[in-house]
Amino acid sequence: MTALERLREVLGGLVDTEPAALEAARSDRSGHAAQGRPLAVVHAETVEHVQQTLRIATATGTPVVVRGAGTGLAGAANAGSGEIVLSTARMTRVLEVRPEDLLAVVEPGILNADLNTELDRYGLWWAPDPASREISTVGGNIATGAGGLLCAKYGVVRDAVLAVDLVLADGRLLHLGHRSVKGVTGLDLTSLVIGSEGTLGVIVGATLRLRRRVEGEVCTLAALFPGVRDAAAASAAVTAAGAQPAIMELMDAASLEAVHALLGIPAPVPGAAQLTIRTDGPAARAEAERIVGVLRAAGGDVAWSADAEEGERLLAIRRSMHAAMASLGTTLIEDVSVPRSAMPAMFDEIARIEQAYGIRIPTVAHAGDGNLHPNFIIDGDEVPPHIWEAAGELFRAALRLGGTLTGEHGIGTLKSRWLAEELGDDQWELQRQIVRVFDPQGILNPGKVFAPHD
Repeated sequence: MTALERLREVLGGLVDTEPAALEAARSDRSGHAAQGRPLAVVHAETVEHVQQTLRIATATGTPVVVRGAGTGLAGAANAGSGEIVLSTARMTRVLEVRPEDLLAVVEPGILNADLNTELDRYGLWWAPDPASREISTVGGNIATGAGGLLCAKYGVVRDAVLAVDLVLADGRLLHLGHRSVKGVTGLDLTSLVIGSEGTLGVIVGATLRLRRRVEGEVCTLAALFPGVRDAAAASAAVTAAGAQPAIMELMDAASLEAVHALLGIPAPVPGAAQLTIRTDGPAARAEAERIVGVLRAAGGDVAWSADAEEGERLLAIRRSMHAAMASLGTTLIEDVSVPRSAMPAMFDEIARIEQAYGIRIPTVAHAGDGNLHPNFIIDGDEVPPHIWEAAGELFRAALRLGGTLTGEHGIGTLKSRWLAEELGDDQWELQRQIVRVFDPQGILNPGKVFAPHD
């Protein structure tokens, strides 16, 4: 019996071989598509469905690619020829909410925004806030370490997950982590799984660390600066002043111009960059007033409001970035992080690369935590070699400044060739060996993250 025949025998109608489903599973929002079409998409609805799929895959030596909503930006969930796509998108239940313990137990397919809608009934929320929160799954957030706008104040995904339920390649179910606030028994395998991009196992459940709803005002500020370096220096000054805004986003001139054009609002002064900042909590107004002083001292033209509707209008400019880039053509959305104090120097590097390659690289940044998203606009579906060369220079510049290849998108397919440059050969090989302990046959997400390098 073939792997497909076994899947159909055991899982019946959950096995999807429709051409449209197979084609959709080849790509994500990175613009990258895998070679060929996968064998089938298994729409798992229970943990047992996941286990059955992986037992068949192990018995037949068939590779498996785990997939949620397909909103990733690194090609980590793209499936090609002969691969089983194991989708957890139908596993959407909130299994438990415990307000007294500030935790929830959920299945991986629930959308980030839907989870917070459910938690709002309890006066609670889950802090990770990726730009794709309306369409991305919690399991995908955990698998890629997706971050978002609120990380500087409220932490990254790793700070918001207490435990994960993980099915190994051979179908065994592990319960990693704990429900208590403290827990240091053995090695921290939960943190190892977070950001592992489907290479260690399939996340089928998660125990999440929640927060109580933030009470008090919300104030939103928008500050224009003559150039992006000025805006980056101002964001560093805000951090140095001891302020801790909930959101601090930076948009360079090219991204700001594109968003203004998309929204049909008057264009800013040529070359201007913008910081958008939000404060929250009981001291929101006092903190906003303090930040206004810092921004004006740094040369910013500042507008701010404590009105919720006006605040959303100001923030909508930043939230429209992806749509604005899509309006310009196919976009390779990249992701590097540097120490916050190095952000002005990183923007200098981006300007140097733009000039060297004769291209524009519209860039936005989560300025509160030093995570930049440079965008490469291309014609057609394939990234030209000179764009990859420019991207490689940008990645190495981030590493020279004490940064990292990715703050939240992951390595996936698109960045695997540079991974060893950051890790070094010894650590790169050690991490490959760890993957093999979890997946001895190498059937989980083959060719991703730890692909062989020259």
